Amino acid sequence: MLHDGPPYANGNIHIGHALNKILKDVVTKSEQMLGFDSNYVPGWDCHGLPIEWKIEEENYRSKGKQKPDFRDSAAMVAFRRECRAYATHWLNVQREEFKRLGIIGDWDHPYATMDYFAEAQIARELIKFAANGTLYRGSKPVMWSVVEKTALAEAEIEYEDYTSDTVWVRFCIDDAPNKPHGAFDLLREGADIVIWTTTPWTLPGNRAISFSSKIAYGLYRVTTAAPDNWAQPGDVYVLADNLAADVFKAMKVESYDRVHDVQAADLAQLVCSHPLKGFANGYDFQVPLLEGDHVTDDTGTGFVHTAPGHGREDFEVWTANARELEGRGIKTTIPYTVDENGAFTIQAPGFTGKRVINDKGEKGDANEAVIRALSAHHMLLARGRLKHQYPHSWRSKKPVIFRNTPQWFIAMDKPIADDGKAKPGDTLRARALRAIPVTQWVPPSGQNRINGMIDSKPDWVISRQRAWGVPIAVFVREKGDGSAEILQDETVNARIADAFEQEGADAWYMDGARERFLGSRANEEWQKVDDICDVWFDSGSTHAFVLEDPVHFPGLAAIKRKLDGGDDTVMYLEGSDQHRGWFQSSLLESCGTRGRAPFDIVLTHGFTLDENGRKMSKSLGNTVEPQKVIAQSGADILRLWVCATDYADDQRIGPEILKNTIETYRKLRNSIRWMLGTLHHFRPGEEVAHAEMPELERLMLHELAEQAAIVRTAYAEFDYKTVVASLSAFMNTELSAFYFDIRKDTLYCDPPSSLARKAALTAIDIICDAILRWFAPVLSFTADEAWQLYRPDAEPSVHLTLFPDRLEHFRDERLAAKWQIIRNVRRVVTGALELERAAKRIGSSLEASPLVYVTDKKIFETLFDVDLAEVFITSNTMVTNEDPPPGAFRLNDVPGVAVVVEKAVGTKCARSWKILPSVGEDPEYPDVSPRDAQALREWKALGVIV
Repeated sequence: MLHDGPPYANGNIHIGHALNKILKDVVTKSEQMLGFDSNYVPGWDCHGLPIEWKIEEENYRSKGKQKPDFRDSAAMVAFRRECRAYATHWLNVQREEFKRLGIIGDWDHPYATMDYFAEAQIARELIKFAANGTLYRGSKPVMWSVVEKTALAEAEIEYEDYTSDTVWVRFCIDDAPNKPHGAFDLLREGADIVIWTTTPWTLPGNRAISFSSKIAYGLYRVTTAAPDNWAQPGDVYVLADNLAADVFKAMKVESYDRVHDVQAADLAQLVCSHPLKGFANGYDFQVPLLEGDHVTDDTGTGFVHTAPGHGREDFEVWTANARELEGRGIKTTIPYTVDENGAFTIQAPGFTGKRVINDKGEKGDANEAVIRALSAHHMLLARGRLKHQYPHSWRSKKPVIFRNTPQWFIAMDKPIADDGKAKPGDTLRARALRAIPVTQWVPPSGQNRINGMIDSKPDWVISRQRAWGVPIAVFVREKGDGSAEILQDETVNARIADAFEQEGADAWYMDGARERFLGSRANEEWQKVDDICDVWFDSGSTHAFVLEDPVHFPGLAAIKRKLDGGDDTVMYLEGSDQHRGWFQSSLLESCGTRGRAPFDIVLTHGFTLDENGRKMSKSLGNTVEPQKVIAQSGADILRLWVCATDYADDQRIGPEILKNTIETYRKLRNSIRWMLGTLHHFRPGEEVAHAEMPELERLMLHELAEQAAIVRTAYAEFDYKTVVASLSAFMNTELSAFYFDIRKDTLYCDPPSSLARKAALTAIDIICDAILRWFAPVLSFTADEAWQLYRPDAEPSVHLTLFPDRLEHFRDERLAAKWQIIRNVRRVVTGALELERAAKRIGSSLEASPLVYVTDKKIFETLFDVDLAEVFITSNTMVTNEDPPPGAFRLNDVPGVAVVVEKAVGTKCARSWKILPSVGEDPEYPDVSPRDAQALREWKALGVIV
């Protein structure tokens, strides 16, 4: 069972969609033909910000209309209905585009995350996390998109080049409470701690300085500097030894002295004053030094300015030390210094209203305001700019910020209380890490990748402050400490899910929803949460309302996974980016609610680049639209390209690559057409038993059996490039260029009664049957069309058949070894003929009668009972074991064989074009050979004019 990772219902499909869906289709078709019941239910992800944006742009901004006020229930529901209609439109468009790719699935009954039953189940899944104690409302720095006005998950982030303002800032050592000797010396000498940051705007939120006990620090005194420099002679700074030279260079300090070592134990005793102390009557608090594992001496100063509201590591260091800091009288409340618009709040005194990023995603005036204030307070030591990789929203392509916000989280490290009882160590992280190694990852590197992500993942933020999505359908009561109690009431929860099942999640936003769902508890202090679920929670829950819903998906009702004692396997297949997206959210959702992964196999593919290895972009004009490829060349060209690539890595596509794919397809199609045309003359009852076949037919069936083992193994291992490469080589080299070429004379010129002709037709029939089945998952349209011509009275579609599985008895290794010798000799003869043809001494090979000198006894004995003229496609051939003349043609890799090409002797047969002395021996047919005369006589008796 391949569970479809839902594409987003927004816009026409692109080449990445085509790659993904074709791979899924090849999986389901090949597994079906391997003997499994392989069902495929397509699905769509329908909620989220991109659709909101489209509705706002198309229905409001472009028409000069005001965006709805979502505080109005009617306006909210009306807007959501517009989003639903938009998603429905594009779902239908994409459905037809996917079907045109040849994808087979239950297109009449797909799933969509906006289906009422799906929204109801998503709400139920969320309530399970509330019930097991892992859902909570917290205050944490999250990646926030100012442009989109919402928190973003890691899966929604991409890193792009960005130029940041950088500053070196001093923090004056203000106190050493316990007065240890080393720390007291630093205080007495007036030393400053120096930090470096690429986000000056976070300094109003600074509450600590982080250091590392693994770094060697020193006390440094400036001895020489320019008079107008910010750093002056006599200034004393604490710096990491490995970074001191770089820091002083940035400060434009001409010379300095290292005074003495500074011990980490002494640093831990220090307290600094905030560099903005006194500015706007604010920042008059102590700044402690805290040890942090994230601090290195690779760049910066060896100290990290720590703003717990603006960084994950900052937050973790601050909260880990919260109890100890409270004991020292230091307040640990994390300020909200930046609001949802990227503007400073009143908790950043002196900067209120300054923008970090504006509504267009451009750098605001906050950095410059902070830098000016630092300079005015003589705390700025240097400034600069740095171009580096910075997080951007993958939707808006604009930079994001870390800001402290109230959000809903699922705890990764809190013991899960199933049935109200929690076991120590039974956390979401632990469950997920246990589930990873029992899953098959294709390629295997995927296991390490997702393991690392889960191992380091912070608590899962699942809330978004938007309109179009499934609400976090819980009621809360505020606590005095800023946290919230979640209502645990099964009756209320059932009332919510039932309403969603019948009316959709819009019911949550309708007027009177609070009173409706709370019922008799409406007079209590419970408040409705209006945030929506992150779309990754939506898609991560799809297993719950697709694989476990026999009512809406009865075709999947009988699924019983191997871990449940059944025979079924569930596969997820998506791009490699989904290790941090759908794979991860599905893993966490299922582990949190069911204690195990929702999948047994996870297969990943890379991204599609242009021919030069560049990312595709409309601005670069290097995109390849699947719709155009289909219109110009057919869907099977795309399917062949997908299966011929190494999908595990990034793939490339463009005009030249498609040209090569088209040429490969043309050769394969021509071979199939030739077999179909040839088999038009094959009649039931004319089959020749394998044992009675000539050696050449038995050789080709041996090679077919070899292909069967390769192809079946490759399909079972999802190795489609091997399927295409092996079958293409077999058809082009072994069949078309060797077997078909040799057997054309027999098929076209032998009498109908000829055993060799009937044997050839029998072999080609077996080969054609296997080829069409093996290529069916790849060349779905071509194989199906050919199948209906080939077997009009058999199954109505090749996709309803199984791969051939009774070819092993054709194996004959001894025969294959013999014919390898024969084919080596053939290569020498072919090389000699090519030279004669190039010299224009012959035209066709049928004009030749090669004399083959074989001094190798084993080779000579091998050739003894073989019709070599037939194999070499010449009119005659002679073999001798005499020594060859000096000018005979040889190949270095075939020792003991040499060839001299002589002209064939005789008259050209008007039918076979062979030059033979026997032409004219039959008086009834004087212009053909006796073999051809007999064929003409038999065809005439059958009433066939040839």
